[in-house]
Amino acid sequence: MRRKKVLQRIHESQYDILGKFMRTAVFCAALYFMVPFQAQAAVMPEAAGSAEAAEATGSAETAEAAGMPGSTEPAETEIAWNVLPAVGSETLMDKNRSREEYIAMAKEAQNAFWGYTNLGIADVEGNLNIRENPSLEGKLVGKLPKDAACEILDIEEDWAHIQSGEVEGYVKMHAVDDPEDAYLLTGPEARIKAKELVRTVARVTSDGVRIREEAGLEGAVLTQVLAGEELEFLEDLGDWVKVSVDDEEAYVSAEYVEIEEKLSCAVSMSELAYGTGVSDVRVDLAEYAKQFLGNPYVWGGTSLTKGADCSGFVQSIFKHYGISLSRTARAQSKDGTKISYSDLLPGDLIFYANSKGTINHVTIYIGGGQVIHASSRKTGIKISKYNYRTPVKYVRVIKD
Repeated sequence: MRRKKVLQRIHESQYDILGKFMRTAVFCAALYFMVPFQAQAAVMPEAAGSAEAAEATGSAETAEAAGMPGSTEPAETEIAWNVLPAVGSETLMDKNRSREEYIAMAKEAQNAFWGYTNLGIADVEGNLNIRENPSLEGKLVGKLPKDAACEILDIEEDWAHIQSGEVEGYVKMHAVDDPEDAYLLTGPEARIKAKELVRTVARVTSDGVRIREEAGLEGAVLTQVLAGEELEFLEDLGDWVKVSVDDEEAYVSAEYVEIEEKLSCAVSMSELAYGTGVSDVRVDLAEYAKQFLGNPYVWGGTSLTKGADCSGFVQSIFKHYGISLSRTARAQSKDGTKISYSDLLPGDLIFYANSKGTINHVTIYIGGGQVIHASSRKTGIKISKYNYRTPVKYVRVIKD
């Protein structure tokens, strides 16, 4: 029964999302013809950046004219108008629907696209900078990796005000020197791209959940994970779920996970807790490593742009700073000096092992309880909590 529900949910997300869009399009098209032309300009995306549009959408007179006259439910009307720019259509219309039906359709459309209403997808090589205000001089508050998703809250000229994960700020929508070069996909383009990018995860619901090498309580424990950790979903086996941990197959009890569909989101770049006594080279190394967020994982690779595995990524990062490391994670664990968790500084290495205690994965500590690593073919280079799985060794290779 559980497997049937999981497969049904995935099927609905992949193939029935178009139905939601079409139903919402009817709602949008009908309102398009019911609203006075001046009010239309206030909500259509192409008018979103103009001063006139900003003034119109903020006025009480426009709010009364743009909705349905005589409305006694402004909150519901606001829901309808907030959905309009995200899922609008000018090709479908049904004028026989009631006002209540339109509002109900608008509510259904909210968060219809994998948790997003007005979906945006980063279409860049590398990362799209997220700034505190709509200016190239604005403080950098986060990065939206290639193919990551965001909720577009508003558009100011060529800047999109977005929310992605825990990061809120502004991103440039097009290249400064080429207005045709879009950095952010929106509308139907974003939704089509998202269907290619969405991934299924098993979200852990309790702390200390055991990940096993085989399905069953007799299976050896590979590691333990904390609540909220998202494991790559491979297959639902009923009482057990087959997952991938750092590109290795493993199993988790179905009782302790929820199957969800997710899009990647932004990573915060603010408030790295380096602490006192941290050398400049450590800070620089952590920042340098984060430049490659979202780049591909390739087994046996060492390229920071075309693809690397976990140890290849670490080797290439340290090579940039003149530090020579061995090629495999197991060998790298012997390259430096063993330290304790309390001694960790940005630039130190953290190692993980299989159920037999053999080291099989390495990450770089970047401060604030986080690591950066080449995780798997599906996720590429990513940032995780240092204890997303159980660490077995901490090593220092930077001599400062």
